[in-house]
Amino acid sequence: MELRGRDGWIEVICGSMFAGKTEELIRRITRIKFAKKDVLVFKPVIDDRYSYSEVVSHSQRKVKSIPVVDSKAIQEYMNNLSKLPYAVCIDEAQFFDRGLIDVCESLANKGVRVIVAGLDLDFRGEPFGIMPDILSRAEYITKLQAICQICGDPATRTQRLIDGKPANYNDPIILVSAQEKYEARCRHCHQVPRDDK
Repeated sequence: MELRGRDGWIEVICGSMFAGKTEELIRRITRIKFAKKDVLVFKPVIDDRYSYSEVVSHSQRKVKSIPVVDSKAIQEYMNNLSKLPYAVCIDEAQFFDRGLIDVCESLANKGVRVIVAGLDLDFRGEPFGIMPDILSRAEYITKLQAICQICGDPATRTQRLIDGKPANYNDPIILVSAQEKYEARCRHCHQVPRDDK
């Protein structure tokens, strides 16, 4: 595999749901393509809300992507390339295993611009999965805010609602195919009841 020059870094786009993370990722991908540079886009197979093989924003902007099961699948894909692309983009990074940290570091060290988008906080308002580790290694961080759906202030949290009520702290972090709804909330309007309090 041919290595790139001395470029290479990690960028993270993070924030709550509805903050525009995927929209910003697509904007950066579009700019890279406009500059006639190669870019690969990966997403976890678990994220099939709008499309299996595309990264899609809430406003329905979309780009082709490669759905993968885990970080190992990204590494295997990259190992089969004869030349590294200018950029590798990864959406919904919070759903990946810890191996993604090494994948991002390795690609950046080889001269690839790595752009990662994901939730920095889970529905509890706590650091989500591997995101803190990727954030601490990134050269560039863009933290986006949504608008709180209760008071209209800047929102940094994601409120999970089940049957119209805030999800309990002890509920699973990831619910697949559950009947839940999400809203953007500010710190003060975000609610996470606990059974043990």
